[in-house]
Amino acid sequence: MTEKIKELTYGNVLMGRLRELKGVLGNSGLRDFFPLLGLLIIVAVFAAMTDMRIIEAKSINLILSQVYVLMIASTGVFLVMTVGGLDFSQGSILGISSIVISYLSFYSIPLALAAGVFAGASIGAFNGLFHVRFKIPSFIVTICTMYLFRGLCAYMTTDAPVAAVTSITGLNLTWLKITLTAAVLLLVYIIFTFTKLGVCLKAIGAGETAARFSGVRTNLTKFLVFVSAGALTGFAAFLNVVKVGSITATAGNQLETQILIALVLGGLPISGGAKVRFSNIVIGALVYCILNNGLVMLGLDTAVQQLIKGAIFLIVVALTIDKKSLHIIK
Repeated sequence: MTEKIKELTYGNVLMGRLRELKGVLGNSGLRDFFPLLGLLIIVAVFAAMTDMRIIEAKSINLILSQVYVLMIASTGVFLVMTVGGLDFSQGSILGISSIVISYLSFYSIPLALAAGVFAGASIGAFNGLFHVRFKIPSFIVTICTMYLFRGLCAYMTTDAPVAAVTSITGLNLTWLKITLTAAVLLLVYIIFTFTKLGVCLKAIGAGETAARFSGVRTNLTKFLVFVSAGALTGFAAFLNVVKVGSITATAGNQLETQILIALVLGGLPISGGAKVRFSNIVIGALVYCILNNGLVMLGLDTAVQQLIKGAIFLIVVALTIDKKSLHIIK
C-alpha cells in the first residue's frame, strides 16, 4: 500500500512538473523561440553523438539534398493548416506529378515542369471542391484521394518505372535547387506576410464563422489554398524527378507524414489560426531532416528510428498544443 502511495505521489509530481513546463512555454515569449531552440539542441546533440560528423560538409550536402522537396511541399500544407485543415494527399500528388513530368520531359523540360504543376493543382482543386462544395472534412477528403491517386500511381508504374529524359538529371545542381526553393519560399512569404490573403488565412483558422461575417470569402479562399498546395507539390515533384531520374510506385511514399511531423516540430499549431509563423516551415523541415539523418548515422534500426521520432513528435505536441484554441479540423 505504501509503495502504491509513493508511485502515485511521484506520478503527481511528474505531471505537475510537465504542466509547469508547458505553462512556461505557453505563457511567455519562450514559446515563439521553442522551435529554433529545438533545432539548435538537435544539432548539438547529434554533433556530440556522431563525433561532429553530422556537421561535416558531406553530411550537410546530404541533408540539403533531402530538404528541398520536403520544404516546398510543406509550404503548401502550411497554408492548408493555417486555415485549420489537413492534407494527407501530398505523397500521391508528388507521385502523379512526377510521372507526368517524366513522360513529358522527352518533349520539353519547361513543358514538363508546367504540366507537373498543373497536375498537382488539379488534384488540389479536386480536394478543395469536395471539401468546400460538399462540406466534407479536409482530412477525410485527402485520405480518400491519397489512396485513389496512390493506386493510380501504382497502376502507371506496374510494368516498369517511368523514366524521364536522361538530360534532366543534369539539372540536379545544388545552386539551382537552392535558388528554386528560395524563390518559392520568398514568394509565399511575401503573399502570406504582406498581403490581405495572409490575414484572411489566419482569420479563417482562428474562426471561420467570424471571418465570413467580416467579409472574407471563406469557401473561395479555402479552395484556392488546396489548389496552391497541390501546385507547390507539383513543383516539388520537378526537383524530385531531377534528383532520381525515374519514378516507381513508391514515389512520395510517406511524404504527408513527413510534412505533418516537420511542421509540428517547426512549431505550427495543429489548429492553425493567428499563431502560425512562416518560420515553422524552414525550421521544421531542417529539424526533420537533421533528426532523420542523425538517427541513421547512429546506426539504429528503422523500427527504433520510428519509435524515437514518434516519441519526440508526441512530446512536442503535448508541450505546445493549445487546448483553448483547439477545434475540430475542418
